[in-house]
Amino acid sequence: MYFCINDTFIQDIFKKLTYKNFMKLFNVNSATMLGLGSLALLASCQKQEKKQDRPNIIFIMSDDHAYQAISAYGHGLNETPNIDRLAEEGAMFTRSTVTNSISAPSRAVLLTGKHSFVNGKVDNLQPFDWDQPNFPKLLQANGYQTAMIGKIHMDGIPQGFDYSMVLPGQGDYYNPDFFINGERIRKEGYCTDIITEETIDWIKNRRDKDKPFAVLYHQKAPHRNWLPAPEYLTLYDDVTFEPPASFFDDYEGRGTAAREQEMEVHGHARWGHDFKFIVSPEGDSTGFYNQLKRFTPEQREHWLSVYTPQNEEFKANYANMTDREIAVWKYNRYIKDYLRTIKSVDDGVGELLDFLKESGLDENTIVIYTSDQGFYLGEHGWFDKRFMYEESFRTPLLIRYPKEIKPGTVIDKLVQNLDYAPTLLDYAGIEAPEEMQGKSFRRLVSGETDEWRDAVYYTYYEYPAEHMVKRHYGVSTERYKLIHFYYDIDEWEMYDLEKDPQEMRNIYNDPEYKDVQIAMHKKLEEVRKYYGDSDELNDRYLKEFIEHSSGN
Repeated sequence: MYFCINDTFIQDIFKKLTYKNFMKLFNVNSATMLGLGSLALLASCQKQEKKQDRPNIIFIMSDDHAYQAISAYGHGLNETPNIDRLAEEGAMFTRSTVTNSISAPSRAVLLTGKHSFVNGKVDNLQPFDWDQPNFPKLLQANGYQTAMIGKIHMDGIPQGFDYSMVLPGQGDYYNPDFFINGERIRKEGYCTDIITEETIDWIKNRRDKDKPFAVLYHQKAPHRNWLPAPEYLTLYDDVTFEPPASFFDDYEGRGTAAREQEMEVHGHARWGHDFKFIVSPEGDSTGFYNQLKRFTPEQREHWLSVYTPQNEEFKANYANMTDREIAVWKYNRYIKDYLRTIKSVDDGVGELLDFLKESGLDENTIVIYTSDQGFYLGEHGWFDKRFMYEESFRTPLLIRYPKEIKPGTVIDKLVQNLDYAPTLLDYAGIEAPEEMQGKSFRRLVSGETDEWRDAVYYTYYEYPAEHMVKRHYGVSTERYKLIHFYYDIDEWEMYDLEKDPQEMRNIYNDPEYKDVQIAMHKKLEEVRKYYGDSDELNDRYLKEFIEHSSGN
């Protein structure tokens, strides 16, 4: 008669029973005990081998980090040497996209591997159902120790984590509060640095080193409003940035949605919240001083010593500046603060990678860097995200795993945040549930296959709301994109991304593209059917949005 006793079983037995009770309970003699001892030793060896084979996972997600602001992508805006290391030592994805370009829904897709209309988190107002399956729960159930540290932007205690330390809502850059396993605690310092330090400390000192680990290391930065760390308040003071070519876009040839948004740097950004004025050039109070109340006296004094002289100089010249000059000044204040906050994020990635190397964890640890969505850095005159246009639709995605991924790998396929959950489960040797709608890109990034999807699907629901980006859904192939704006309008837009990468000309009604339009409508119908979306679901979520907006 043969039977198998796993290592966990034997460890639990020896923890709970004395030698004599063990003998009596299982009716074994000393000779049998020797056999069991050998079994335990074998199981222990197998455990060590298993631990070495199963990779650790570090999933780094920043908030609103545009791919244009990672130097590995070649836009020349700033330098991110540490994030770039992931591309140099691993892979960089050039066509990574999201299914819904807004914070909380994107994070729900990451966790569940399901589209927003399936996991229920379609906008920032809807509650998220933590009881549904997610990939950390599956890792946890299969022997991984899990942690979430940083921003998640969803109410409730995160499920699937042995340890959680998360910001309430958007969180604060200076002296932030955290919910640590549900208990609210304030930590003095700069948020980006704190999240990095806590992540490294958990890996180094607080996890069970007999288990593989998975940690979601989520930065608040560079989310609006952009408050740089004390040491970077003057970074780029000697630089004047030229706005993007489309910064003064008049939206000719585009639809109603592009014209009626409320996310223009020069027009909708706020003197206090975004440009750091306590009193605006027009003389009105902006209320920004209230935000400074969270700072310590030393932090506040340092901050004001840097920004006040610059603001006073601008106010002195304001009356004599042209509208275009004011717009360019606003763009520079915005982009400098945005890039300054990214500098701290990049520093944190460097600290983490150095720690992994020094501790011998680097070879067997998967490190992924991404953002919850893309972001506008002045393109079309905008900040923020939400649209299916490229700057907000596309995200940075870089991954390092020396055991499988060749340094310098570049992937041009259409991957989505929908794919993160099944991919991470694949690396951990866990079969993804059928309800997950994404695909593992493990074999794609390792070079084992070149087969991949030919189109990706997108939905956006949060309207009417902040920034007033209209509801829409659409499909994108490698070359073409078809978008339907609906609810208070019924308009279609289509773009040729090869000839018009900045999406400046809507070709939907262009006779030369008639066959393309027909093919894209067919593709849209296919993907909607494949993922289970419909106009009826849109109506349902619109009703729920109205109910939550009104407080019912």
